[in-house]
Amino acid sequence: MPRAPSFRLFLPSLLLTLLVAGCGDKDAQTPVAVTQPSAQAAAAADPAAAPLLGALQKQLDGYRRIIVLLADEEQQSAADRTTSTRIGQQLFHDGLEQRGAIATQFDTLLRGTSPQRFATLGTVLDYIESAPELFDADRLAFREVLRDLHERIGADSSLPAVKLHQRIGEDLEALDEIERNYNQELTRIFSRFERTRAIELKREKWDDYIAHLHKDYSREAILRDYGVIEPYPMSMKDSDREIFGRDLPPKTVVLTFDDGPHKAYTDEVVAILKRYDVPGVFFEVGRNLGKVDPDGKVSLGPMAKISRNLMEEGYAVGNHSLTHAQLSRTTGDALRQQVLDTDTLLKDVDSKRAPLFRFPYGARNAEGLQLLNEAGLKSIMWNIDSMDWADPVPESIVQRVLDQVNKEQRGIILFHDIHDRAVKALPQILDRLIADGYQFAGWNGRDFSVARPRKGSDRDATVTTGYEKSWAIVVGIDNYAKWPKLEYASHDALAVADTLTGQFGFPSSQVIVLKNEQATRNNILAAFHDRLSDDRTGRNDRVFVFFAGHGATRQLASGRDLGYIIPVDSDPKEFATDAIAMTDIQNIAESMQAKHVMFVMDACYSGLGLTRGGPSSSSFLRENARRSARQMLTAGGVDQQVADAGPNGHSVFTWVLLQALAGKGDLNGDGLITGTELAAYVAPAVSAVSQQTPAFGSLPGSQGGEFVFQVPDSQEYLNADTRQLTADAIALNNKVDAAQDAKNSEVPVTVADLQGGKAKLVVPTAGPASDRQRSQQANDRGLQLYREKRYDEAAVQFAEALKLRPDFAQAANNLGFVYYRQQRYAEAARWLENTLKIDPSRAVAHLNLGDAYFHVGDKAKAKQAYTTYLALQPQGSGAAQARAQLEKL
Repeated sequence: MPRAPSFRLFLPSLLLTLLVAGCGDKDAQTPVAVTQPSAQAAAAADPAAAPLLGALQKQLDGYRRIIVLLADEEQQSAADRTTSTRIGQQLFHDGLEQRGAIATQFDTLLRGTSPQRFATLGTVLDYIESAPELFDADRLAFREVLRDLHERIGADSSLPAVKLHQRIGEDLEALDEIERNYNQELTRIFSRFERTRAIELKREKWDDYIAHLHKDYSREAILRDYGVIEPYPMSMKDSDREIFGRDLPPKTVVLTFDDGPHKAYTDEVVAILKRYDVPGVFFEVGRNLGKVDPDGKVSLGPMAKISRNLMEEGYAVGNHSLTHAQLSRTTGDALRQQVLDTDTLLKDVDSKRAPLFRFPYGARNAEGLQLLNEAGLKSIMWNIDSMDWADPVPESIVQRVLDQVNKEQRGIILFHDIHDRAVKALPQILDRLIADGYQFAGWNGRDFSVARPRKGSDRDATVTTGYEKSWAIVVGIDNYAKWPKLEYASHDALAVADTLTGQFGFPSSQVIVLKNEQATRNNILAAFHDRLSDDRTGRNDRVFVFFAGHGATRQLASGRDLGYIIPVDSDPKEFATDAIAMTDIQNIAESMQAKHVMFVMDACYSGLGLTRGGPSSSSFLRENARRSARQMLTAGGVDQQVADAGPNGHSVFTWVLLQALAGKGDLNGDGLITGTELAAYVAPAVSAVSQQTPAFGSLPGSQGGEFVFQVPDSQEYLNADTRQLTADAIALNNKVDAAQDAKNSEVPVTVADLQGGKAKLVVPTAGPASDRQRSQQANDRGLQLYREKRYDEAAVQFAEALKLRPDFAQAANNLGFVYYRQQRYAEAARWLENTLKIDPSRAVAHLNLGDAYFHVGDKAKAKQAYTTYLALQPQGSGAAQARAQLEKL
């Protein structure tokens, strides 16, 4: 609706544009001669108009969001239409409040005595009429605002006011013309809201306008801003919340036994399981174990010993409620007692209790499932029912189970260890299943897997990533006596040691740190020989070695290069004898009993015969359990220097390594970082941002195994104390990510080996992940992005986590805090309120909510949130902040 020179004179041209060009071609809508400024430029030119222009843009934003939500409702499901209408109503009423605020600003301006007040209103009208970024359909968002202004300015009889009154009248006439062209579509959208206008445009032009809006708006993002994320549709597959056994491998079953422990039959069942060498899972009723007094005191009964023996012998023991009540009819404190008191009893029996719960009768409700989530318990159902609780005939039980197993081909079988008929039926069932080639899965701490083969079976065992013990030697040298001093090596070493002990749970007593003067040749070799070589490490242990310091290369008489790491007491003239050759490292690696050993050398040298890595496999974990690994990753080759100018006082190599270990090295998203993945992330990244060429390979004697880190789930709830990366760290990470994106299509990844050649790295294929695992991974990616201040991308990841797991309080809080950081305080408050609906006792969410409401200006709600935080955490890290804010309120 450009003015040239007056709106009334331009009207015929405008209508011709609408009829011929439609809404999709903004160039066609706006004559070339018009050079009116955008809202930002207008506000800069006339600061007095800035508040009004900002309010008008908010009004337009809400109007556009309603259109995007409802324009395609014919394609939405009934539930989606209900959600769209509900959020549309919120947007509409927000618009009414915004319109009232704009009217107040008009009143304030018109009551003033400044001679520029009419010029300011003229700037506002210029924006409505002529802003080049507006479509004609956009301008209809301001119709009621113009009506309000037309009415107010009509009370002023001064000449400037009369001219403005006439100009606004002409604008409203033009909008009447446009309205007649838009009536059908916008009537359909807005007629459900009272006090709206009826606006229409021809279908082809309306489609152009909607296409334009979809470039900047999406239904999903609009709903998210208003506290709504629609979860992915539920499937009949096992989920993160419940397991039925339908997703077990073919010919795999889980044996489960309910209602115990029993003073006689439980031991008889265990004797049968031992005879057949198969695992079992026991779900026990809390009152059989003891009682929990109202003050929380636990009193165990005599049958708790049976449960303790089960756990000591490696059987999984889970929770079957306190009294075997029908929990679908139980709520509130009674429900919590049924679940949590039994969990308390089991933990008192043995802290190794399995985090599993079975609802009595399979009867459950949403509150019960939510309670399990809060307590960290997983619901285990079944898909094969022996009916041993009702059928008194063992032969009938046997036939029923076998018939169901034959039909399902896999699953969780429900027995009860409180009936003698189950004891009589079990051997016959096991005989038939074993003869038919079935495997028996047990709980491994994360899911159900075949933990060991049956006696006489040649089938490989599936294993978890758990090592028996984890060892490390970490060396960092800055203060060389005769070699050039370094700046960051000792700091790098401490950071790696902290990551191993903190993030990955290496016991500090098993992490040997040698810095500067401690890192002599004798001390480094003694750390290997005295602590780790021969039988000091077990066959299921892992050893991680990190060295940050100088490296050197010597050419042997044969022409072959030999690499060295340089201890603090080495002499450059004598390093062939007083440094540590890679052949020494290789001999040390071969002398260790540990299954997997990895060397990471933040030093540049060349000269070590490396073999190529083993092939990728779809059964990676199974094969990795039986193959040793001796892997090495170095920072660069001969004639290269380590780049010490990385962020936060680290070398570039170590900084990238730490980022990889923080989760970025999990290239296939399976929650594991293998040695190959570490190299496939670190080597190209370091090469892209420095003059170094990291190299990777397996030492001779390695059997193709992989050193493995399991990425821990982050437990962090974002808050004002959450640390973010420095500007130089973010800049380097951005360069690394850009290099990774550019190489995304390069599969496998090509890196250097230590002989100056090339090696191709193939990342193992990820296995299937549950919704819970995928949700946690999305949340953790969001945290990484938040630390890099990539807020929009972080919000997308937290939203993805909530689609997969709607009751994920951590992701809800984190999404709310991202909005807070973006200064979108109303949206932040909505998600923090959602967090507290999921987890009312989460103190940090109350603190965050108080901050959001403080900025919104809702003093009562801010005060309530701060007060609740202090009641929950009177000595918490945010207590001083909460008290300071309360004083301001």
